[in-house]
Amino acid sequence: MSSPGTTPAERYAAHRARVRENGPALLDFQTLYDFELDPFQLEACRALEAGKGVLVAAPTGSGKTIVGEFAVHLALANRQKCFYTTPIKALSNQKYADLVRRYGPEKVGLLTGDNSVNGEAPIVVMTTEVLRNMLYAGSHTLAGLGFVVMDEVHYLADRFRGAVWEEVIIHVPDSVRIVALSATVSNAEEFGEWLQEVRGDTAVIVDEHRPVPLFQHMLVGNRLYDLFVDTGDPNDRPRINPQLRNIAVDEVRRAKINQGRRTGRKRVSRPPRFRPPARPDVIERLDRAGLLPAITFIFSRAGCDAAVMQCLYAGLRLTSREEAEEIRAHVELRTADIADEDLRVLGYDEWLDGLMRGIAAHHAGMLPTFKEVVEELFTRGLIKAVFATETLALGINMPARTVVIEKLDKWNGETHTDLTPGEYTQLTGRAGRRGIDVEGHAVVIWSPGMDPFAVAGLAGTRTYPLNSSFRPSYNMAVNLVGAVGRERARTLLEESFAQFQADRAVVGLARQVHKNTEALAGYAEAATCHLGDFMEYAALRRRLSDREAELARERGAARKAEAVRSLERLRPGDVIVVPAGRRAGLAVVIDPGLGKRSDGPAPLVLTAQRSVQRLSPLDFPQPVEPLERIRIPRSFNPRSPQQRRDLASTLRNKVPEPDLKTHRPRRGGGQAAGEDAEIARLRRELRQHPCHGCDEREDHARWAERYFRLERETESLRRRVEGRSQVIARTFDRVCGVLEQLGYLEGDTVTEEGRRLGRIYNELDLLTAESLRAGLWEDLDPAELAACVSALVYESRQPDDASAPRTPPGAARDALAAMVRLWGELDAIEKDNRVSFLREPDLGFAWTAHQWASGRPLDEVLLEADMTAGDFVRAVKQLIDLLGQVADAAPEDSRIRKVAGRAMDAMRRGVVAYSSVA
Repeated sequence: MSSPGTTPAERYAAHRARVRENGPALLDFQTLYDFELDPFQLEACRALEAGKGVLVAAPTGSGKTIVGEFAVHLALANRQKCFYTTPIKALSNQKYADLVRRYGPEKVGLLTGDNSVNGEAPIVVMTTEVLRNMLYAGSHTLAGLGFVVMDEVHYLADRFRGAVWEEVIIHVPDSVRIVALSATVSNAEEFGEWLQEVRGDTAVIVDEHRPVPLFQHMLVGNRLYDLFVDTGDPNDRPRINPQLRNIAVDEVRRAKINQGRRTGRKRVSRPPRFRPPARPDVIERLDRAGLLPAITFIFSRAGCDAAVMQCLYAGLRLTSREEAEEIRAHVELRTADIADEDLRVLGYDEWLDGLMRGIAAHHAGMLPTFKEVVEELFTRGLIKAVFATETLALGINMPARTVVIEKLDKWNGETHTDLTPGEYTQLTGRAGRRGIDVEGHAVVIWSPGMDPFAVAGLAGTRTYPLNSSFRPSYNMAVNLVGAVGRERARTLLEESFAQFQADRAVVGLARQVHKNTEALAGYAEAATCHLGDFMEYAALRRRLSDREAELARERGAARKAEAVRSLERLRPGDVIVVPAGRRAGLAVVIDPGLGKRSDGPAPLVLTAQRSVQRLSPLDFPQPVEPLERIRIPRSFNPRSPQQRRDLASTLRNKVPEPDLKTHRPRRGGGQAAGEDAEIARLRRELRQHPCHGCDEREDHARWAERYFRLERETESLRRRVEGRSQVIARTFDRVCGVLEQLGYLEGDTVTEEGRRLGRIYNELDLLTAESLRAGLWEDLDPAELAACVSALVYESRQPDDASAPRTPPGAARDALAAMVRLWGELDAIEKDNRVSFLREPDLGFAWTAHQWASGRPLDEVLLEADMTAGDFVRAVKQLIDLLGQVADAAPEDSRIRKVAGRAMDAMRRGVVAYSSVA
């Protein structure tokens, strides 16, 4: 805009200044938007137009993708290609739709493994795995590539899929500029330095400013409190709301009072159990405060579904009649291709009822089409309350005015773990819609024991470190060796971010080793004795002390082994004495517990105090001998209080309570220390050494002890330095050792079998290739092949489930058993080469895959599988993907190629065929 009164010459000069500052492409790009670009966006775009690569680290929702879109704009202006990569297919689909709206379908393609649309277009959206595979295959589609946008690049920290990002960054041709877009990470500069090293000139732009300010709250009962209070001084750090602090203090005081009452003699009624506010009440409270739409994060799929039903049962409605009808029309249009019988199986009516009321769940267990509909309706402002698992926070463009977090811990599959600051930032980053909301809100539901200072710690720590998860794989090794040879491949892997970070750590460790070495010289000088070599004398003392400790350990191990043997002799009904600890006293053995633990028996006992306990060898520092034997009724149930009481009474009546002092662990035992010849010899040498008579002997000894302690620490540091140097390359050498042993590599040459392995991109790539080579699947029909290949992609959500999975009979069952045996052989080879990449095949989806490939209807398959529709579709799509790789990798004359194709066709039907997202 020119100011009124400016002359044409002044306006022209201003235009020339803007062109000089921004460049013609950026000026043209800015006209596509009806808002001014932020400073960090302008800085990144200017760097791109100047010919640099860029790394942009900025908060969720800040508009990082504008920079990626400018790379697309530059590519089109320069008649080059731009690949826009994302970590997940859902994001790829979303970005594809965005770019099609802007540039038209003829200029934009999509490659996700499931979908292949216009793959030779100048702009192609794809998952990062697809680009990695294209690089290894030397695809002609790479011709003319000018830019690669890597959205959500912080995914390279992902334990399972992170290596793909580093592979792409290392192997993309030097002429291609990388545009890396990341959430705010605390070591962006370090990551940028690595990019600079492997990619050349790279600008690092870090922005921590949220375009929509975020306010933090806690909901206590039905009252909403601000987490922080404004002191009025912009230089002051935010302070915790004193009202919240008082609530926490009062809670602690009440807990102590109640504890005191419970431990007193007088019985008092229990305080009422705390109940968190009902979910419908929370939504209504937010609605009254004008804080909808909201996303409530519940770390459980079942919890998300239950929350929707609770809102429906409470009669909650957040939409107008017109909005409800608009929702119905959209849903019916999007689900028109789904058969009515499948819709019934998927709970369509209940789902639609929730949507029309403005309420929905969002999690990985839902049918992908259903999830997409929720995202579309929420983005259009028709859905007002979504209950979601944390997967929604991983890049899907679905911002809300408010984010609610019910708990500050989550189940990670093994235990409950606290949310990290990074996870909290990722979740709350969804709050505040740019261009719609003037502010976003994060609400934590208060519960007893929740410390507002802990919440403030999460809210105040906005960054988290980006650490590499990179390691070589079998597929990577054969592809790299085939492309550049073994030595160059080794060098390339040393360029990884993982090695860069390891080397950084080595610098600090080496500096500490140097400091320690100087200190060791000082300690040795302080220990100098005028009578002789005191370090020699101190070494004798050290060897004597070590030998005495060794004998003590041997005696302890012997006692432990004797105690374990005594536990193995126990039988039900034996009365024993637990010698120490809180379980000390009489007990009767209910179950000897043989085979329950790896370190020995774990007997289940009933104590004289009627408590049923599972003991371990640690409870018995000395062997145990039964005092008596009593009869345990055959129908005894340890869960019955009455039966426990009766058996404990029998125990106390038959055997008097022992004096535990007589059951203390025996000290010593075995060979006495003085009888050991090595100890006797060392003591003689000590007494004969000249320094033994020094008046300052103990002062010298203290310095010598410091010397030895620091020497051990320094040696440990040296081992760590050696362990971190070239750690990636050494792992690569071991991987190549496995591949040479199995005939996939011969020095620098990739064999025909190795080339087949190079076409298999799967966690169990080597087992897949070996199963093909061994001909384990040659005689299978399509459904049987689907069942067997499923074991290579599926992983049970409950890996500790002890029940044996159901498998198809006949040839498929035999082939699955052979695959497990083959895995055992490969596992032994891996151990010999000191690597561990291959997990055991999981048979948990074999029956389901067989039934679906055999044409069974959806309702029967889901009922037998006890799976959600989303998990089922995702598992089938992963299976179809690997079947395609198997077909591609199989020898040309193998019938596997045709059978795998028929299996893919048989499985790509119904809900699988019309689900566009995996």
